[in-house]
Amino acid sequence: MRFLGIDYGSRRLGLSYGDDLGVATPLAAITESDRDKQWAALLGIARQRRVTELVIGHPINMDETPGFKAKEVEAFAARLQTELKLPVHLVDERLTSYEAESTIAKSKRRDLRASGIIDSRAATIILQDYLNLRFPQNAE
Repeated sequence: MRFLGIDYGSRRLGLSYGDDLGVATPLAAITESDRDKQWAALLGIARQRRVTELVIGHPINMDETPGFKAKEVEAFAARLQTELKLPVHLVDERLTSYEAESTIAKSKRRDLRASGIIDSRAATIILQDYLNLRFPQNAE
């Protein structure tokens, strides 16, 4: 099994990779602003890594309602499933960006945000949460 974790954003796509060992690792984010080029890069990475399942952060509010970007993420997930013919799992992404940023000095966050490092850290947290549920014996 090969998993691709995705933190969907309007400017960047944070990415992570994991397998049945149950460990998520960050990949370079897709920072291309052109949506068509973003899409092509994402499909290329999924195919190159021979991904078997996709895990995408789902923007849920603290009150358990879908966030304002939820419909956009759901459409993105449906398009990916149609294009790649792979299972897609939506995972609650609450506080993942905050958690990802908390490990970086405040003075460096602005520069790192543009690079996509924070987005890929968030994707890693999203994927790791999923893997911990999927492979609980590895989470210990």
